[in-house]
Amino acid sequence: MEIEGLKAIIIGGASGFARATATRIANKGGTVAILDRETSAGADVAAELNGTWHPCDVLDFEGIELVIAEAVEALGGLDAALNTAGGGKGGRTIGREGPFSLDDFRATIDLNLIGTFNTNRLCAWHMSTNEPNDDDERGVLINTASIAAFEGQIGQVAYTAAKAGIAGMTLTMARDLGSVGIRVTTIAPSLFATGLTAGVTDEWAETLTKDAAFPKRLGQPDEFARLAVAIIENPMLNGDTIRLDGGQRFAPK
Repeated sequence: MEIEGLKAIIIGGASGFARATATRIANKGGTVAILDRETSAGADVAAELNGTWHPCDVLDFEGIELVIAEAVEALGGLDAALNTAGGGKGGRTIGREGPFSLDDFRATIDLNLIGTFNTNRLCAWHMSTNEPNDDDERGVLINTASIAAFEGQIGQVAYTAAKAGIAGMTLTMARDLGSVGIRVTTIAPSLFATGLTAGVTDEWAETLTKDAAFPKRLGQPDEFARLAVAIIENPMLNGDTIRLDGGQRFAPK
């Protein structure tokens, strides 16, 4: 898919990976709809990128359907969707106070895995009505997992389960949607300078990334964005989870 003229929904677009990707798409001639929480900087980001702003909560599983429909209408269609919404509470399977909270486990699964599947199914439905391009392609979905999906650390049991679920459904969803020309790819980043790690000292960042092969530093949001754009542009990137980690493998803790 060409980026120029692309119509993209960016979920979590007010910051981090998603904001960087929205910026790259807009700078290359695409149009973006920024979806994020009401309290985020989404309105400012949308104005900066000449996009549209759609406050939402991905945990409002019914409400997000209406927001996505509004975003598609504002864009005049939908070619690509990126979902970076995620997070969760850490904790061991059992701790000093007892077993890990089942409510916290469910909440992490809801935010990461159920939220991702829900936005995928809704965006795919809109994409399915597109006229195919020269590659018979109607759309592309990009999701965000983590290298924790493959080597989760102690205390990440809920997060690992959720991100592994995203990675695990990627190929099956790509097969589901292949007949209508929609691709599905997942990015699994290591530690990046976003969120809580954005302001860490160089010394602490070096400690966090000591197990990386090269480069031994935190990733930058634009490096994620460069991969996301490459996925959109390359029709052979489909059905896989791509590690973006500088060769890092998480140690147990």
